[in-house]
Amino acid sequence: MGVEVNGIVGLLLLVANVWAIISIVQSSAGTGSKVLWSVLVLVLPVLGLIIWFFAGPRSKAS
Repeated sequence: MGVEVNGIVGLLLLVANVWAIISIVQSSAGTGSKVLWSVLVLVLPVLGLIIWFFAGPRSKAS
């Protein structure tokens, strides 16, 4: 019954980072750009996710 808020926030951040990495890999950007964006999101989880959301490559339109 002692679920901590930090654990929930950490889980949400993990899910958001996985979603970002999948979206980066599926984008039409070059391989180098994909690697750099992925490293940014992995090294700086919160800041990298925010920067990617506003400036990162978009996934391919279906």
